Amino acid sequence: MVVMSIAQNLSTIHQAINQAAKAAGREPEAVSLLAVSKTFGPDVVITAADAGQTAFGENYVQEAIDKIAAVQSLRPDLHLEWHFIGPIQSNKTRNIAEHFDWVHAIDREKIAQRLSDQRPATLAPLYVCLQVNVSGEASKSGVAPEDLLPLAQAVAAMPNLKLRGLMAIPEPAENIAQQRQPFAVMRKLQQQLHAAGIITDTLSMGMSADMAAAIAEDATIVRIGSAIFGKRDYAN
Repeated sequence: MVVMSIAQNLSTIHQAINQAAKAAGREPEAVSLLAVSKTFGPDVVITAADAGQTAFGENYVQEAIDKIAAVQSLRPDLHLEWHFIGPIQSNKTRNIAEHFDWVHAIDREKIAQRLSDQRPATLAPLYVCLQVNVSGEASKSGVAPEDLLPLAQAVAAMPNLKLRGLMAIPEPAENIAQQRQPFAVMRKLQQQLHAAGIITDTLSMGMSADMAAAIAEDATIVRIGSAIFGKRDYAN
C-alpha cells in the first residue's frame, strides 16, 4: 500500500506541475520535482526511485549521509541526485561538499568558500543556489535582496562551485496573487544577475501550498515532501 501510494502521489504531483506549467504558458519539462526525503528512511527513497524519482532533498547532514550510504549499499544500480536544502553550519561544510550534488541554501560568502575549498577534486563542481530572504523575515535565513549581487559575484568566481541560481522560502500567503508577489521578485532578481553578466538557469522555489504560484513566476525546481511521503515523524 505504501509503495502504491508513493507512486500515486508522485503521479498526482507531476500532473499538478504539468497543469500549472501549461497554465503559465511554460513547458512542463522546464519544472523539476525535488522530493524532500528528510526524516524518511532509505527504503522510502528507494520506493520513490523505483517510481521514477531521481532527485532528493535533505536538511540534516548526518541523517542524509547515512541514508545516501544505505541507498548505495542496498541499490548500487540507482543513480540519484542529492540536494542539501537546509541551513548550513560551518562545521558541516566538509560533509556537505563531499556527499551532495547540489546545495540550495548558501547565504554567506564564508560558507560558499568552505564548500569550494572542501569539494573533493575527484568530484564535479558542486551546484549551488543562493538563498534570498525575499520576505524580509527575521526568523529566516537568506541574503537580503540588496546584498545579492556581490555574493553572487563572489560565488560565481569560486573554482569548485557552479552557481546555478536562487532559492527562496517566502512567508505564507492566503491566495495565489499574494503568493506570486515574492516569487516575481525572485524572477526579477535573477534577471538583474543576468544583466550583470551572471547567467543562471535555476529558481528553486515553491512547495505544496504555493507550487502553482511559483511555477507561474518561472520556478524550475519545486520542493515537495509530505505530499509524496506522508506525515513526517520527527522523533526519528
